[in-house]
Amino acid sequence: MTDSMFYRRAIALAAGLAGLGLAAAPALAAEGDPAHGRTVAARCLACHDLSTGATRIGPSLKGVIGRRAGSVPGYAYSEAMKAKGVTWDARSLDAYLESPSTYVKGNKMAFAGLHDPKDRADVIAYLEQATK
Repeated sequence: MTDSMFYRRAIALAAGLAGLGLAAAPALAAEGDPAHGRTVAARCLACHDLSTGATRIGPSLKGVIGRRAGSVPGYAYSEAMKAKGVTWDARSLDAYLESPSTYVKGNKMAFAGLHDPKDRADVIAYLEQATK
């Protein structure tokens, strides 16, 4: 199957699900391009460390995949983030990165989100590689 055939089928499936009132599954890191994700994730570097574990304006993202939200020692999380009770994986990160203020109402991150599903998948793929 060619890429264009795959994308046409994916769009048709998404349209069919939307017609049924169902949302398509969020893009997963396995579908993302980590090289492009690195470019998109550059926005994160203003507030987050990706590799050393240092706390900046936001908590370090080192080891974020598989980590419980609100759990980096030494960072003053909002009560909303501490209470979220999520462990970060591709699906939860996809939802959070799409709209942080919607996914965790009352969190401190002043970022509008990444509205392009491809950008989110790419960032998640990058995070999976770069923040272990």
